[in-house]
Amino acid sequence: MRRVSPLTRRILGVNVFALLVLAGGIFYLDRYRNNLIDAEFETITAQSRLLAGVLAEIAVEEGEGDPDQLTIPVETARLLVRRIVSSSAVRVRLYGGGGQLVTDSTLIGRGQAAIQVLPLPTPPKPWNHIRAHLASAYDWVFNTLPRRDNEPPFPEGLEPFLARFPEGVAAFQGAVGRARYARRDGHLELSVAVPLERFRRIAGVLIVSRSSLEIDDAVRALRLDIARATLAALVVTVLLSFYLSRAITRPLAKLALAADRIRHGDRSAVIPDLSRRGDEIGELAASFRAMTEALARRVSEIEAFAADVAHELKNPLTSIRSALETLPRLSDEGKRGQLLALVHADIKRIDRLISDIAAASRLDGELARGDVSAIDLNRLVEALVAVHPETAPPLVLDGKPGILVSGQEDRLVQVLRNLITNAISFSPDSGAIRVTVQADGPRAILLVDDDGPGIPPGREAAIFDRFYTERPAGEAFGQHSGLGLSISRQIIAAHDGTIVAENRTDGAGAVIGARFRIALPRIAS
Repeated sequence: MRRVSPLTRRILGVNVFALLVLAGGIFYLDRYRNNLIDAEFETITAQSRLLAGVLAEIAVEEGEGDPDQLTIPVETARLLVRRIVSSSAVRVRLYGGGGQLVTDSTLIGRGQAAIQVLPLPTPPKPWNHIRAHLASAYDWVFNTLPRRDNEPPFPEGLEPFLARFPEGVAAFQGAVGRARYARRDGHLELSVAVPLERFRRIAGVLIVSRSSLEIDDAVRALRLDIARATLAALVVTVLLSFYLSRAITRPLAKLALAADRIRHGDRSAVIPDLSRRGDEIGELAASFRAMTEALARRVSEIEAFAADVAHELKNPLTSIRSALETLPRLSDEGKRGQLLALVHADIKRIDRLISDIAAASRLDGELARGDVSAIDLNRLVEALVAVHPETAPPLVLDGKPGILVSGQEDRLVQVLRNLITNAISFSPDSGAIRVTVQADGPRAILLVDDDGPGIPPGREAAIFDRFYTERPAGEAFGQHSGLGLSISRQIIAAHDGTIVAENRTDGAGAVIGARFRIALPRIAS
């Protein structure tokens, strides 16, 4: 037997595929990420407005001799910016009214001695070798979906001109500008530019930017949570799939093995009893058991039938052979004629046996293929009475119209003719055959009575056996095959009915004839 059955692979494939489709959502968290970016932009915008307001009040001065001209003292602005953003992860760039850089929060020192200090790269976490490769693969995949290299590169160094920033140009015109840039470390830089206004005049532009590192970490954490949940669900799904497939394939394998053993003639093999499962497999096993039991009975019946046929054919053949062996040694023409007559009688008997055996062997198939209809038993018996020969004992009907059964009319006629023929052969010329049609609750009853000698005591059931012969006195041997009552019982059983035989007695208990009783299911008229 294969280690993993095709059914197991199909169940596992369907369940895992559905889960992987759901888990594929970790690649498409753009809406969640964009919402975080929008929220971050709102936060940076609020910080920018607040910082611009403070700078406008403190670091913006009116020009000497020209009150309409606003100036920004470089050293004051630089110190103020450094102090405000010293504990923040944002970067602030301040540009004057002419678009030149006034100060950058990454600068320390004064004047020409000022230097730019950029944050050091984040120290690597203590990943082991496998985790480092997984982290690299993660960054490569998720920093490429959507592709961040489509964004313009972020100027990491000192950018002296405001025109380099589209959001700065928008802010210089009095609006709030926003932009996204691609950083060298694979993250985004979110930039917001606001005008630096005082007395409704723009003194400069303040650009505040921040890395998307925290957003990417939040998205990564969510993806990892989804991945963990997916992995746990995958393990559970695989285990449950194997359990489900085992619960299905194991009993099916047992059924297939038992059926194969039976097919190869192992008489000790039996279909396992799975009826306690209470599901379709249990029903299948019960059907298999019933089928194999029916087949076993059928095989036994065929074997017994074959043995009976061999026995019945052997007797006339033995008689014929004996007669043919004796015939050459006889010179008396009279005795030779008697032997020839015996041979002819035995040949007719064999011919009759073969015809009846052939009819009996075809009966099951013909019953299965026959057309079923509603039959009025009283009208059926009336038709038989109408064609009953006048020379035979009279046939009397005691019927009740409207008693219907479902079945094959020609087969029920065959049964009644067998019973009536038997009754005629056993009844005296002064007797009569009576057929009664009556109802008994949900059953329709047919009674066939005769005035003959009755059935030998204890043989009421045996007369339905194949090749059973109990003929009236004076009838020549071999006139009947002994299959008529057996065939009748088979036909009635195919109609879900029963047929039994019994003796009729008078008040003193003396046998006055035989009675055959047929019971069939009734149907509504």
